Amino acid sequence: MTALASLFAGGRDYLAACTVGLPSRATVRAAHADLKAAASGRPDVAAATRAVEDARAAYARIVRSPIGEVAIASQTSVMVSLIAAAVPDGAEVLCPEGDFASLVAPFAHAGRGIRVREVALADLPHAMTTDTWLVAFSLVQSATGEVADAAGIAAAAARAGAFTLCDLTQAAGWLPVDATMFDATVCHAYKWLCCPRGVGFLTVGPALSPHLRPVQAGWYSGDDPWSSCYGTGGTLAPDARRFDVSPAWQAFVGAAPALEMFADADITELYAHATGLAARFRTGIGLAQPLRPSAIVTWPDATGEALAQLTAHGITASGRAGRARVAFHVFNDEADVDRALHALGWGAPVVLDSALDYAI
Repeated sequence: MTALASLFAGGRDYLAACTVGLPSRATVRAAHADLKAAASGRPDVAAATRAVEDARAAYARIVRSPIGEVAIASQTSVMVSLIAAAVPDGAEVLCPEGDFASLVAPFAHAGRGIRVREVALADLPHAMTTDTWLVAFSLVQSATGEVADAAGIAAAAARAGAFTLCDLTQAAGWLPVDATMFDATVCHAYKWLCCPRGVGFLTVGPALSPHLRPVQAGWYSGDDPWSSCYGTGGTLAPDARRFDVSPAWQAFVGAAPALEMFADADITELYAHATGLAARFRTGIGLAQPLRPSAIVTWPDATGEALAQLTAHGITASGRAGRARVAFHVFNDEADVDRALHALGWGAPVVLDSALDYAI
């Protein structure tokens, strides 16, 4: 991981990739160059458009999706709303209890008699019935870091005749994923994929795609966007691009190098690195190892004491749903784990050799 870590300018004591990822050196350079060109009166729209397509292609590689099934977006809830609009009146959508609101709320507020039923994440494969039209879940839970039984859920949905929607936001970038396991996936790439905020992706498989209407169609949804700028927009793209929204150009300029970096990385090695650090931390504070390893570690912290201890020692972490939360990514190492353990009173101080410490 040293080579990949060297592509970042920081990371020491930053245990919050599950909140927001850090920009790589290449992302910073690309964003600065784009802003400098714009400030000089020479915004490069053509280059920004190429960045959008480079980002789409790289993301398709990361999640193992055909590029024709990838649409660009800006927020998770917007992508989910597209699918919520396709749920039949009165149908049931099954979700895990406590999943992220951007995944669940669009269904809960869709009206038309749509019923959202929530069960424990572990119970999802057993809770589907013939009334379940869609099961929507995050592959990795934001509040707890728990990794879902993706294969079990997908198999159960197939038996029940239900569609699947998987949120990859807390997974893509450290966990090997295959978007083709599901009828649709969504991902906001500003966390583990270290993109600027405002870069998201939707994948739609062949079974669900005919049920979706491009209710958010705009000029970028056209088969030739630059010929779709006026009136009804003309002919929509024949593939998932018909679900595109107008891209945030500057965000995608920064996103393209980040996504290409992760697409080229050895995800198996990255997974082992991140989950290995998390396992070391769990052992250090006396937590049992989960059934499915995760790069996110959470534990009860109702008073916020643990988070305050970490913060007091200069460690960036987060708190969610009454739990303290730390995350380990490519730019972290064992020294980050041990420094966090010491901050919580579980280990000796870690003295870093400045000559050997991060060059990142």
